[in-house]
Amino acid sequence: MAALALPEAVFKTCPWQPRDLIETGLRQWLRCCAPALRDRQVIGMPSRAVDEAWHGFILCTARYSAFCDAAYGQFLHHHPDGAALDGVPAAHDCHDEQLRRTVIAWSLVAGPDEPCVLWDLDQKVGIEEPWGIAPARVASIQAAVTDWLG
Repeated sequence: MAALALPEAVFKTCPWQPRDLIETGLRQWLRCCAPALRDRQVIGMPSRAVDEAWHGFILCTARYSAFCDAAYGQFLHHHPDGAALDGVPAAHDCHDEQLRRTVIAWSLVAGPDEPCVLWDLDQKVGIEEPWGIAPARVASIQAAVTDWLG
């Protein structure tokens, strides 16, 4: 992920600043997608700004496809609400459940004491109607993961 060069076009429709924070969020999101794909799960997008940057990356089709092949060994599809194929059952789960899986995925890919910027990124960049996950919800999910991993 660190070596991924994001073309300027990724941020064409993502006007929020600071851009480096959004880029960090996109990289963290893409890292979370690896265990989700491996486990045939669909995770939820906690940030409107990162979602917009991801859309920009998807539109760079050749780069996005090459990235997916290198990072995941398969294509990472976008499943907007109600648009997933029937063969992707996790895509039909409620948004709260998909976000729960995002927090779990982060627990699996994060470095020691690495903070996740995804949960409150939209508030930090000043989005009027921010997405995100409440800190208490993140803590509850992370505690359950810690208990489960023993």
